[in-house]
Amino acid sequence: MHALYWALPVCLFSMTWQAASAELHRDVPYASPGGMALALDASIPEGDGPFPAAIVVHGGGWVRGDKRTDVEPLFKPLSDARIAWFSINYRLAANALQFGAAINDVEDAVRFVKAHAADYRVDPDRIALIGESAGGQLAAMAALSDDPALAVKAVVAFYTPSDLVSLVRDSELIPPAIRDSIQGTPFQTIILARLSQLSPIDNVRPGIPPFLFIHGTADRLVPVEQSSAMCARMKTVGASCQVFTVEGAGHGMRWWQSSAYKREMIRWLQDHLSGAVV
Repeated sequence: MHALYWALPVCLFSMTWQAASAELHRDVPYASPGGMALALDASIPEGDGPFPAAIVVHGGGWVRGDKRTDVEPLFKPLSDARIAWFSINYRLAANALQFGAAINDVEDAVRFVKAHAADYRVDPDRIALIGESAGGQLAAMAALSDDPALAVKAVVAFYTPSDLVSLVRDSELIPPAIRDSIQGTPFQTIILARLSQLSPIDNVRPGIPPFLFIHGTADRLVPVEQSSAMCARMKTVGASCQVFTVEGAGHGMRWWQSSAYKREMIRWLQDHLSGAVV
């Protein structure tokens, strides 16, 4: 089934809506892990292209979220900048054993966009990953892969949990009773080892793409220090990164009053994707 999805023409999978400046494709299947169909929405600027592109990964604590609702504030800025965007759904973690599987879904989305670059008039060498919250962790982990087939040009990480180990150890959202119940047990070692494997900060290596971290200074769910620490770790291996803070903002761009982060994101993407096609 997975191969069939890829082989059929893109037009069979999409409802295409023509706007003044973009065409929108809804619910395009891009992968089917274990027989579960995963879909994306795509917005492509009018014109011949090839356009730079962004793959957008929503948040939701790995257990909820949607490709349209959670990241909706990003769509217009990207479209106005004539950057094609692909917003994806992925497997939500129904239990602890599924935690981390969605990294493979983000990787499949990168492969899909590259394989269908000509169909969508995008440049396969000018692709960025954008993720928010849990989606930021998934996007970062995909971008940190050493597989050349998964190489992307840039990453924008919104209030991303980059160090899952310290988050579990220190977060006020983890009840002390639960934390204390595994303290000093074999389960603690196993859990922390797995969280380290899935923590972007523990997977930094030379040659990774540049990151822009965008984070609210009043985020109580994922402290802004998670982004600054990740950027500091990246610099130790010569990687490029920048942290842009949104003063007084909490967790979730849908509640942010300032739009400065949108302008900064677009400016940074245009710099790192060699500008948008005009």
